[in-house]
Amino acid sequence: MKYQPALDVQCPLCAHQVSVPPLSHRQRATCPNCGHFLTGYRNFQTEFVLGLSIAGVLFLLLSLPYQFLSFASNGQKREINLTTGLETLVSLDFLSLAVITALATLILPGLTLIGLATLSFCRKFNHRPRWLARVYRSVLQLIPWSMAEIFLVATLVSLVKITDLATIEIGIGFITFCLFIVCMSFSLFYFDRISYHEWLQPSRQPDAAPLSTHQRQYSIQRTWALLLTACILYIPANTYPIMVTNLFGESEPSTIMGGVITLWQSKSYPIAIIIFFASVVIPIAKLIILAWLNWTVMRQSDMLKQHRTRLYYITEWIGRWSMVDVFVVALLVALIQLGNTISVFPGQAALAFCAVVFFTMIAAMTFDSRLIWQQRERLFEQHRTAP
Repeated sequence: MKYQPALDVQCPLCAHQVSVPPLSHRQRATCPNCGHFLTGYRNFQTEFVLGLSIAGVLFLLLSLPYQFLSFASNGQKREINLTTGLETLVSLDFLSLAVITALATLILPGLTLIGLATLSFCRKFNHRPRWLARVYRSVLQLIPWSMAEIFLVATLVSLVKITDLATIEIGIGFITFCLFIVCMSFSLFYFDRISYHEWLQPSRQPDAAPLSTHQRQYSIQRTWALLLTACILYIPANTYPIMVTNLFGESEPSTIMGGVITLWQSKSYPIAIIIFFASVVIPIAKLIILAWLNWTVMRQSDMLKQHRTRLYYITEWIGRWSMVDVFVVALLVALIQLGNTISVFPGQAALAFCAVVFFTMIAAMTFDSRLIWQQRERLFEQHRTAP
């Protein structure tokens, strides 16, 4: 039986030093301080990451030229693939929405898989070139912004929304895109950040030094600034229409909440609930939770450390799913362009809501969860050095 060697690691959420013993197949190690998952081991996990990431890149390339979806209404039919859909957004002067969609669903996921394949190939043959550490850091930075699986959910939501309006057909590009997402999801599942880090830098010891006062204040101030910006943008994101539908020459603007109500009235209850939670509940909850966490850190609170850490981790992970509504708009605009019969255009709220999601994601990244656990140590240090 194979084993992962013993590791000395630092928890990324609470900075606690942990000595992880050798792990056998399917064993996991969690931080004894905050309970955060640290590392796990599965037999042949490097080979799985290598094979799945290469397969994912191939499926992604195959999904580009083939038909993704087709839309037929009143004798008119329109077919799109992933590239022509982006070209449609550009031709309608929605370049920013096209760039965001391309980056989040195609370019960044593709680069992530290429990075995972490179890391796994080098690890398979124990080859550590100098530039490989930069590839590792780049992969970690790209993972949160790779939203292909969210785009797939948005596609399914879009199909439900327009089923009553026309005949929808899925193409080979849709199937290969689904296979790409499956490969990417499993490659990330088998990718163990800690073990790759230790393999790349085996002699580097983790830094357990408490954050300085300047670092603490900088983190708090940046988080407040980003949260305030997101709160300001949240107003136009919910008051202006996120999508405008032209049906036989008549415009029907729809806000985020208006779309939820329409879906509920049409008895599409599961989709209405998904959009409501992704576009209304999650952004508000994320703003409130991050503000509360930042306030407790600023007030040097020592309460509920484990609960605050877990709440922060969940908030950081789930916040990106608010992009579902933005991708729904981008897909419908690219697909439904049948002249005066029916056409869809993004509203003013689309980019504002996208900015809300981005600013809250960056706020979660800039918030330093180690501050939750270093209050007591910092206060003790202040007391010890006081005259």
